[in-house]
Amino acid sequence: MEFAVSRTGTTLVTLHGGSETTASDEAAATLADAFETLAAEGAIADWEIGDTDVYEHPTGPFDPYTIALEFSVTVTVAADDADDAAERGASAIDAALTDADVDAVSYTSSPTASAV
Repeated sequence: MEFAVSRTGTTLVTLHGGSETTASDEAAATLADAFETLAAEGAIADWEIGDTDVYEHPTGPFDPYTIALEFSVTVTVAADDADDAAERGASAIDAALTDADVDAVSYTSSPTASAV
């Protein structure tokens, strides 16, 4: 049986930007590019980027911004039941984010599985 497994979390993206808005927009675009690549490869089935906030302001004129981004990711897995699917899906999500070099991930929810 196939299950869609979803998980929400946050990640940090560090980059140079001219302003908070520019840095937030660039961070969201960078994460979106990573998720689009994962979706094209079939590693994830769906994704969404939520709020972006400045996590750390620059301390000097040439220092980068660190932006915190909220996201949700869904994968499709084959499993015997929802508990097994949640475990397999969580592993698949971890592997996909690691492969895409999405760093500093903190999950804000447990994986949820629903039959497809």
